[in-house]
Amino acid sequence: MTLLECKGLTKKYGSHTALSNISLTIEGGHIIGLLGPNGSGKTTLIKLVTGLLSPDSGTIHIMEEPIGPSSKSLISYLPDHTYLNQAMRVRDIMDFFDDFYSDFDSMRAYDMLAKLQINPNHKLKMLSKGTQEKVQLILVMSRRASLYILDEPIAGVDPAARDYILNTILSNYDENASILISTHLISDIENILDEVIFIQNGSLHTHASVDDLRQKEHKSIDTIFREVFKC
Repeated sequence: MTLLECKGLTKKYGSHTALSNISLTIEGGHIIGLLGPNGSGKTTLIKLVTGLLSPDSGTIHIMEEPIGPSSKSLISYLPDHTYLNQAMRVRDIMDFFDDFYSDFDSMRAYDMLAKLQINPNHKLKMLSKGTQEKVQLILVMSRRASLYILDEPIAGVDPAARDYILNTILSNYDENASILISTHLISDIENILDEVIFIQNGSLHTHASVDDLRQKEHKSIDTIFREVFKC
């Protein structure tokens, strides 16, 4: 089942071309790494898919739906910055999501809070930056979405919590859904990836199976990435 189809996507900011003629397809049941250096166009692609930006040319469909209210209801998006009201209690934020999203699973959310020892009665501003990011991830992964888009989901958390967060990602999505993860911490996540998308200077460099790449290059995805982008 095709979840995401992009054809000829181009986005410019004035004279700067952020994305140039990007075409790709994502099927259901996969975890995909969206990888590239800063300024490569990853965030622009994410904002186009989530409907936060409109392309200058090209088309995007989510499960055959054009970008709009219907497509947005199929996507659960974790941005790379805190967007929640700092004065609200975690419990109140959970209630808000439960009211706003028909596919929000509050039992799943509270179970994850308990496992991470996060008190739902605390206000968000009382929590550390890393814990706030965990709360955001819990909110996103507690929806029964078709496509999860996670922008740097483990960047702000301590190494000890990363394994749990990755396990949370793996164990809390439907087998027919897919997860698109943008991150710089490739070595931490490459073992959970099925596919990778390399974006370079606004263009699609690579979209391939992780197993095929490793077999062809006899190297880790992290090493391949460093060689492609000369990191």
